[in-house]
Amino acid sequence: MSYQARYAVTDPLRSNVDRMGGVVVLEFGAPWCGHCQAAQPALRDALQAHPDITHIKIEDGKGKPLGRSFGVRLWPTVIVLEQGTEIARAVRPVGEQDLSPVTRALSAQAGIAPV
Repeated sequence: MSYQARYAVTDPLRSNVDRMGGVVVLEFGAPWCGHCQAAQPALRDALQAHPDITHIKIEDGKGKPLGRSFGVRLWPTVIVLEQGTEIARAVRPVGEQDLSPVTRALSAQAGIAPV
């Protein structure tokens, strides 16, 4: 599974996220968020280059414990996990350069030299 255009119907539990194997990208945001919408082209391009990763798009907001458990304060926040451990984070990315921590981590996990 690669880039997911739609938000997950149900949010995963933190304990389930922590147990996920491999590389997982969590994207916290909201469908009405202008910053989230603006980030989609760059995020889609970055994730489509790595079709083997899991991308979970999570609608965040008041009463949503998963975002709080990861310390999410601004949207979008993109977090890369490997075997449940955070290895990269991008907060409010707008373009490719803002996503560089994420793309570097994904490339490193795939054994691709950074550009």
